[in-house]
Amino acid sequence: MNSPLLTAPGAVAPFEGAPDQGVPWHFGDPFAEQRSAARSVAVFDRSNRAVLAVPGDDRLTWLHSLTSQHFTALGEDEGTEALILDVQGRVEHHAAVANVGGVVYLDTEASRAAELLAYLTKMVFWSKVEPRDATAELAVLTVVGPEVAGLFGELDLPLPAGPHGVTALPNGFARRTTWPGRDAVDLVVPRGEIADWWARLTAAGARPAGSWAFEALRVESLHARLGVDTDEKTIPHEVNWIGEAVHLDKGCYRGQETVSKVHNVGRPPRRMLLLHLDGSREVQPETGDPVLVEDRVVGRVGSVALHHELGTIVLALVKRSVSPETELLVGAEDRRVQASVDPDSVPPDTPGLGREAARNLGR
Repeated sequence: MNSPLLTAPGAVAPFEGAPDQGVPWHFGDPFAEQRSAARSVAVFDRSNRAVLAVPGDDRLTWLHSLTSQHFTALGEDEGTEALILDVQGRVEHHAAVANVGGVVYLDTEASRAAELLAYLTKMVFWSKVEPRDATAELAVLTVVGPEVAGLFGELDLPLPAGPHGVTALPNGFARRTTWPGRDAVDLVVPRGEIADWWARLTAAGARPAGSWAFEALRVESLHARLGVDTDEKTIPHEVNWIGEAVHLDKGCYRGQETVSKVHNVGRPPRRMLLLHLDGSREVQPETGDPVLVEDRVVGRVGSVALHHELGTIVLALVKRSVSPETELLVGAEDRRVQASVDPDSVPPDTPGLGREAARNLGR
Protein backbone atom coordinates (compact mmCIF):
# COMPACT_ATOMS: atom_id res chain seq x y z
CA MET A 1 0.00 0.00 0.00
CA ASN A 2 1.26 3.47 -0.88
CA SER A 3 2.08 5.97 1.84
CA PRO A 4 0.12 9.24 1.90
CA LEU A 5 3.51 10.96 2.22
CA LEU A 6 4.19 10.28 -1.47
CA THR A 7 2.12 13.41 -2.08
CA ALA A 8 3.82 15.46 0.66
CA PRO A 9 5.57 18.69 -0.41
CA GLY A 10 8.88 17.92 -2.13
CA ALA A 11 8.41 14.13 -2.09
CA VAL A 12 9.94 12.24 -5.02
CA ALA A 13 8.58 8.77 -5.77
CA PRO A 14 10.99 5.82 -6.09
CA PHE A 15 12.17 4.70 -9.51
CA GLU A 16 10.76 1.51 -11.00
CA GLY A 17 12.51 -1.49 -9.49
CA ALA A 18 13.69 0.30 -6.35
CA PRO A 19 13.50 -1.95 -3.27
CA ASP A 20 11.35 0.55 -1.36
CA GLN A 21 8.16 1.06 -3.32
CA GLY A 22 5.26 2.97 -1.84
CA VAL A 23 7.31 5.48 0.20
CA PRO A 24 9.21 8.65 -0.81
CA TRP A 25 12.63 8.12 -2.35
CA HIS A 26 13.81 11.57 -1.27
CA PHE A 27 12.60 15.12 -0.66
CA GLY A 28 14.76 17.01 -3.12
CA ASP A 29 18.23 16.70 -1.56
CA PRO A 30 19.12 13.16 -0.43
CA PHE A 31 22.65 14.15 0.61
CA ALA A 32 21.36 16.93 2.86
CA GLU A 33 18.88 14.44 4.30
CA GLN A 34 21.76 12.11 5.18
CA ARG A 35 23.72 14.97 6.76
CA SER A 36 20.71 15.91 8.89
CA ALA A 37 20.45 12.33 10.16
CA ALA A 38 24.16 12.37 11.00
CA ARG A 39 24.33 15.84 12.54
CA SER A 40 20.86 16.83 13.78
CA VAL A 41 17.69 14.76 13.23
CA ALA A 42 15.71 13.40 10.29
CA VAL A 43 12.51 11.40 9.95
CA PHE A 44 12.06 8.53 7.48
CA ASP A 45 8.84 7.02 6.16
CA ARG A 46 9.23 3.24 6.46
CA SER A 47 5.52 2.45 6.28
CA ASN A 48 6.19 -0.05 3.48
CA ARG A 49 7.27 -2.54 6.17
CA ALA A 50 4.77 -5.14 7.36
CA VAL A 51 3.82 -5.47 11.03
CA LEU A 52 2.70 -8.74 12.61
CA ALA A 53 1.19 -8.95 16.10
CA VAL A 54 1.50 -11.93 18.45
CA PRO A 55 -0.74 -11.58 21.52
CA GLY A 56 -1.34 -14.37 24.01
CA ASP A 57 -0.10 -15.72 27.34
CA ASP A 58 2.42 -18.08 25.69
CA ARG A 59 3.86 -15.56 23.22
CA LEU A 60 7.38 -15.42 24.72
CA THR A 61 7.90 -19.14 25.32
CA TRP A 62 6.36 -19.95 21.94
CA LEU A 63 8.56 -17.51 20.01
CA HIS A 64 11.55 -18.70 22.03
CA SER A 65 11.04 -22.20 20.65
CA LEU A 66 10.72 -21.05 17.02
CA THR A 67 13.34 -18.34 16.62
CA SER A 68 17.02 -17.62 17.15
CA GLN A 69 16.30 -15.10 19.91
CA HIS A 70 16.08 -15.59 23.69
CA PHE A 71 12.45 -14.50 24.05
CA THR A 72 12.03 -15.88 27.56
CA ALA A 73 14.63 -13.33 28.69
CA LEU A 74 12.89 -10.49 26.85
CA GLY A 75 11.25 -8.21 29.37
CA GLU A 76 8.17 -6.08 29.02
CA ASP A 77 8.96 -2.85 27.16
CA GLU A 78 12.04 -4.32 25.48
CA GLY A 79 12.95 -4.83 21.84
CA THR A 80 15.40 -6.93 19.86
CA GLU A 81 15.79 -8.64 16.47
CA ALA A 82 15.09 -12.28 15.62
CA LEU A 83 15.53 -14.81 12.83
CA ILE A 84 13.74 -17.93 11.69
CA LEU A 85 16.12 -20.43 10.12
CA ASP A 86 15.65 -23.57 8.07
CA VAL A 87 16.96 -26.95 9.22
CA GLN A 88 20.38 -26.20 7.66
CA GLY A 89 20.64 -22.94 9.58
CA ARG A 90 19.99 -20.71 6.57
CA VAL A 91 18.05 -17.49 7.10
CA GLU A 92 14.40 -17.58 6.08
CA HIS A 93 12.99 -14.59 8.01
CA HIS A 94 14.25 -11.56 9.89
CA ALA A 95 12.16 -9.27 12.08
CA ALA A 96 12.57 -6.31 14.40
CA VAL A 97 10.81 -7.05 17.70
CA ALA A 98 8.97 -5.14 20.42
CA ASN A 99 7.35 -6.67 23.51
CA VAL A 100 4.88 -4.11 24.80
CA GLY A 101 1.36 -4.07 26.22
CA GLY A 102 1.01 -7.84 26.32
CA VAL A 103 1.81 -8.22 22.62
CA VAL A 104 4.98 -9.05 20.68
CA TYR A 105 5.20 -7.07 17.44
CA LEU A 106 7.35 -8.28 14.55
CA ASP A 107 8.01 -5.88 11.69
CA THR A 108 9.59 -7.29 8.56
CA GLU A 109 9.91 -6.92 4.80
CA ALA A 110 6.46 -6.71 3.24
CA SER A 111 7.42 -9.25 0.58
CA ARG A 112 8.11 -11.87 3.29
CA ALA A 113 5.25 -11.12 5.69
CA ALA A 114 2.64 -13.50 4.29
CA GLU A 115 5.09 -16.40 4.34
CA LEU A 116 6.20 -15.57 7.89
CA LEU A 117 2.62 -15.32 9.13
CA ALA A 118 1.72 -18.62 7.46
CA TYR A 119 4.63 -20.33 9.20
CA LEU A 120 3.74 -18.86 12.59
CA THR A 121 0.09 -19.82 12.19
CA LYS A 122 1.06 -23.38 11.25
CA MET A 123 3.17 -23.67 14.41
CA VAL A 124 0.52 -22.56 16.93
CA PHE A 125 -0.74 -26.06 17.86
CA TRP A 126 -2.00 -25.77 21.48
CA SER A 127 -0.07 -22.63 22.44
CA LYS A 128 -2.03 -19.64 23.72
CA VAL A 129 -1.05 -17.26 20.93
CA GLU A 130 -2.95 -15.62 18.08
CA PRO A 131 -0.52 -14.31 15.41
CA ARG A 132 -2.10 -11.90 12.96
CA ASP A 133 -1.23 -9.32 10.32
CA ALA A 134 -1.42 -5.81 11.82
CA THR A 135 -0.04 -3.97 8.78
CA ALA A 136 -3.35 -2.29 8.02
CA GLU A 137 -3.36 -0.93 11.59
CA LEU A 138 0.25 0.11 12.21
CA ALA A 139 3.05 1.77 10.26
CA VAL A 140 6.73 2.46 10.94
CA LEU A 141 8.39 5.88 10.96
CA THR A 142 12.05 6.18 12.03
CA VAL A 143 13.82 9.21 13.48
CA VAL A 144 17.61 9.31 13.38
CA GLY A 145 20.22 11.74 14.66
CA PRO A 146 21.99 13.15 17.70
CA GLU A 147 19.07 15.52 18.37
CA VAL A 148 16.49 12.73 18.76
CA ALA A 149 16.23 13.32 22.53
CA GLY A 150 15.54 17.01 21.98
CA LEU A 151 12.90 16.18 19.38
CA PHE A 152 11.13 13.84 21.79
CA GLY A 153 11.31 16.48 24.51
CA GLU A 154 9.82 19.09 22.18
CA LEU A 155 6.90 16.75 21.46
CA ASP A 156 6.57 15.56 25.07
CA LEU A 157 7.09 11.95 23.99
CA PRO A 158 8.67 9.30 26.24
CA LEU A 159 12.14 8.44 24.95
CA PRO A 160 12.91 4.71 25.19
CA ALA A 161 16.05 3.77 27.08
CA GLY A 162 18.99 2.61 25.01
CA PRO A 163 19.93 0.40 23.41
CA HIS A 164 16.64 -1.53 22.88
CA GLY A 165 14.02 -0.01 25.15
CA VAL A 166 10.37 0.28 24.14
CA THR A 167 7.79 2.78 25.41
CA ALA A 168 4.06 2.70 24.79
CA LEU A 169 2.40 5.46 22.77
CA PRO A 170 -1.32 6.02 22.23
CA ASN A 171 -2.24 3.07 19.98
CA GLY A 172 1.42 2.36 19.18
CA PHE A 173 4.94 2.35 20.59
CA ALA A 174 8.46 3.77 20.26
CA ARG A 175 11.44 1.39 20.02
CA ARG A 176 15.09 2.39 20.44
CA THR A 177 17.49 0.84 17.91
CA THR A 178 21.25 0.76 17.38
CA TRP A 179 21.16 1.57 13.66
CA PRO A 180 21.26 3.19 11.12
CA GLY A 181 22.80 5.82 13.38
CA ARG A 182 23.99 6.03 16.95
CA ASP A 183 20.67 7.61 17.94
CA ALA A 184 17.64 6.08 16.25
CA VAL A 185 14.05 5.37 17.30
CA ASP A 186 11.30 3.56 15.42
CA LEU A 187 7.83 5.02 15.91
CA VAL A 188 5.15 2.41 15.22
CA VAL A 189 1.96 4.43 14.95
CA PRO A 190 -1.60 4.02 13.65
CA ARG A 191 -1.44 3.80 9.86
CA GLY A 192 -4.27 6.28 9.50
CA GLU A 193 -2.25 8.86 11.46
CA ILE A 194 0.99 8.76 9.42
CA ALA A 195 0.49 12.23 7.96
CA ASP A 196 -0.36 13.72 11.36
CA TRP A 197 2.73 12.19 12.99
CA TRP A 198 4.89 13.37 10.07
CA ALA A 199 3.57 16.92 10.43
CA ARG A 200 4.28 16.93 14.17
CA LEU A 201 7.80 15.57 13.78
CA THR A 202 8.81 17.91 10.97
CA ALA A 203 7.26 20.93 12.70
CA ALA A 204 9.39 20.10 15.77
CA GLY A 205 12.57 20.14 13.68
CA ALA A 206 13.03 16.72 12.05
CA ARG A 207 14.05 16.97 8.41
CA PRO A 208 11.89 14.93 5.99
CA ALA A 209 14.03 12.17 4.49
CA GLY A 210 13.51 9.35 2.03
CA SER A 211 14.56 5.76 1.46
CA TRP A 212 17.68 6.82 -0.51
CA ALA A 213 19.15 8.44 2.61
CA PHE A 214 18.00 5.68 4.95
CA GLU A 215 19.57 2.95 2.81
CA ALA A 216 22.87 4.84 2.58
CA LEU A 217 23.01 5.11 6.37
CA ARG A 218 22.02 1.45 6.79
CA VAL A 219 24.77 0.30 4.44
CA GLU A 220 27.30 2.50 6.26
CA SER A 221 26.21 0.88 9.54
CA LEU A 222 26.82 -2.64 8.08
CA HIS A 223 23.27 -3.77 8.79
CA ALA A 224 22.06 -6.45 6.39
CA ARG A 225 18.65 -6.34 4.74
CA LEU A 226 16.74 -9.57 4.20
CA GLY A 227 16.39 -10.49 0.53
CA VAL A 228 18.85 -7.80 -0.57
CA ASP A 229 22.04 -8.65 1.31
CA THR A 230 21.00 -12.28 1.81
CA ASP A 231 20.36 -15.11 -0.61
CA GLU A 232 19.00 -18.64 -0.23
CA LYS A 233 22.33 -19.87 1.22
CA THR A 234 22.95 -17.15 3.82
CA ILE A 235 23.63 -18.19 7.41
CA PRO A 236 23.52 -15.61 10.24
CA HIS A 237 27.29 -15.54 10.79
CA GLU A 238 27.86 -14.19 7.27
CA VAL A 239 25.85 -10.99 7.77
CA ASN A 240 26.65 -9.87 11.34
CA TRP A 241 23.45 -11.24 12.87
CA ILE A 242 25.17 -13.26 15.60
CA GLY A 243 24.58 -11.43 18.86
CA GLU A 244 22.19 -8.96 17.25
CA ALA A 245 19.48 -11.36 16.08
CA VAL A 246 20.91 -14.68 17.28
CA HIS A 247 21.34 -15.40 21.00
CA LEU A 248 24.11 -17.94 21.52
CA ASP A 249 23.03 -18.95 25.03
CA LYS A 250 19.90 -20.78 23.93
CA GLY A 251 19.17 -23.89 21.93
CA CYS A 252 16.31 -26.07 20.78
CA TYR A 253 15.26 -24.17 17.69
CA ARG A 254 15.41 -25.11 14.04
CA GLY A 255 18.88 -24.51 12.60
CA GLN A 256 20.54 -24.16 16.01
CA GLU A 257 23.05 -26.95 15.36
CA THR A 258 24.54 -25.09 12.39
CA VAL A 259 24.67 -21.85 14.37
CA SER A 260 26.57 -23.54 17.19
CA LYS A 261 29.01 -25.47 15.01
CA VAL A 262 29.96 -22.55 12.79
CA HIS A 263 30.42 -20.26 15.78
CA ASN A 264 32.42 -22.70 17.91
CA VAL A 265 34.28 -24.82 15.38
CA GLY A 266 34.45 -23.43 11.89
CA ARG A 267 34.31 -20.21 9.96
CA PRO A 268 31.42 -19.01 7.79
CA PRO A 269 32.07 -19.63 4.09
CA ARG A 270 31.36 -15.97 3.26
CA ARG A 271 31.40 -12.64 5.07
CA MET A 272 29.58 -9.40 4.41
CA LEU A 273 31.99 -6.59 3.57
CA LEU A 274 31.65 -2.91 2.81
CA LEU A 275 33.11 -2.10 -0.60
CA HIS A 276 34.16 1.31 -1.88
CA LEU A 277 33.76 1.68 -5.63
CA ASP A 278 36.12 3.41 -8.01
CA GLY A 279 34.29 6.61 -8.89
CA SER A 280 35.96 7.07 -12.27
CA ARG A 281 33.05 5.48 -14.15
CA GLU A 282 29.45 6.59 -13.98
CA VAL A 283 28.06 3.10 -13.63
CA GLN A 284 26.84 1.18 -10.63
CA PRO A 285 26.43 -2.53 -9.96
CA GLU A 286 23.03 -3.93 -9.06
CA THR A 287 21.86 -6.29 -6.35
CA GLY A 288 22.67 -9.86 -7.35
CA ASP A 289 25.61 -8.91 -9.59
CA PRO A 290 28.83 -10.89 -9.19
CA VAL A 291 31.93 -9.89 -7.23
CA LEU A 292 35.08 -11.03 -9.04
CA VAL A 293 38.81 -11.44 -8.60
CA GLU A 294 39.99 -11.10 -12.19
CA ASP A 295 37.59 -13.53 -13.98
CA ARG A 296 36.74 -15.67 -10.93
CA VAL A 297 33.40 -15.09 -9.16
CA VAL A 298 34.02 -14.77 -5.41
CA GLY A 299 30.87 -13.12 -4.15
CA ARG A 300 27.54 -11.43 -4.63
CA VAL A 301 26.51 -7.75 -4.59
CA GLY A 302 23.82 -6.87 -2.06
CA SER A 303 22.86 -3.28 -1.24
CA VAL A 304 24.20 -0.44 -3.41
CA ALA A 305 24.00 3.08 -1.99
CA LEU A 306 25.21 6.58 -2.77
CA HIS A 307 26.53 8.09 0.47
CA HIS A 308 26.97 11.81 1.15
CA GLU A 309 30.62 11.35 2.25
CA LEU A 310 31.73 7.91 1.04
CA GLY A 311 30.40 8.01 -2.51
CA THR A 312 29.07 4.75 -3.91
CA ILE A 313 29.26 1.96 -1.33
CA VAL A 314 28.19 -1.65 -1.51
CA LEU A 315 27.48 -4.45 0.92
CA ALA A 316 28.66 -7.70 -0.62
CA LEU A 317 28.88 -11.33 0.45
CA VAL A 318 32.42 -12.40 -0.37
CA LYS A 319 34.15 -15.74 0.09
CA ARG A 320 36.08 -15.79 3.33
CA SER A 321 39.19 -17.05 1.50
CA VAL A 322 39.50 -13.70 -0.32
CA SER A 323 42.01 -11.43 1.40
CA PRO A 324 40.62 -7.97 2.28
CA GLU A 325 43.60 -6.42 0.47
CA THR A 326 42.56 -7.98 -2.85
CA GLU A 327 41.39 -5.63 -5.59
CA LEU A 328 37.90 -6.64 -6.67
CA LEU A 329 35.61 -6.09 -9.62
CA VAL A 330 31.86 -5.78 -9.10
CA GLY A 331 28.94 -5.79 -11.49
CA ALA A 332 27.79 -7.46 -14.65
CA GLU A 333 29.92 -6.96 -17.77
CA ASP A 334 28.14 -3.81 -18.92
CA ARG A 335 28.48 -2.11 -15.52
CA ARG A 336 31.69 -3.52 -14.03
CA VAL A 337 33.76 -1.29 -11.74
CA GLN A 338 36.76 -1.69 -9.47
CA ALA A 339 36.19 -1.96 -5.73
CA SER A 340 38.21 -2.15 -2.54
CA VAL A 341 37.27 -3.55 0.87
CA ASP A 342 36.80 -1.18 3.79
CA PRO A 343 39.15 -2.72 6.38
CA ASP A 344 36.91 -1.61 9.24
CA SER A 345 34.12 -3.79 7.87
CA VAL A 346 36.07 -7.05 8.13
CA PRO A 347 34.56 -9.04 11.02
CA PRO A 348 36.92 -10.70 13.50
CA ASP A 349 37.25 -14.45 13.37
CA THR A 350 35.66 -16.53 16.10
CA PRO A 351 38.37 -18.53 17.89
CA GLY A 352 38.11 -22.24 17.10
CA LEU A 353 37.95 -24.91 19.76
CA GLY A 354 40.69 -27.12 18.37
CA ARG A 355 40.39 -30.56 16.81
CA GLU A 356 39.67 -32.53 19.99
CA ALA A 357 36.96 -30.13 21.14
CA ALA A 358 35.46 -30.15 17.67
CA ARG A 359 35.27 -33.92 17.67
CA ASN A 360 33.63 -33.92 21.09
CA LEU A 361 31.09 -31.31 19.99
CA GLY A 362 30.03 -33.50 17.10
CA ARG A 363 29.28 -36.53 19.31
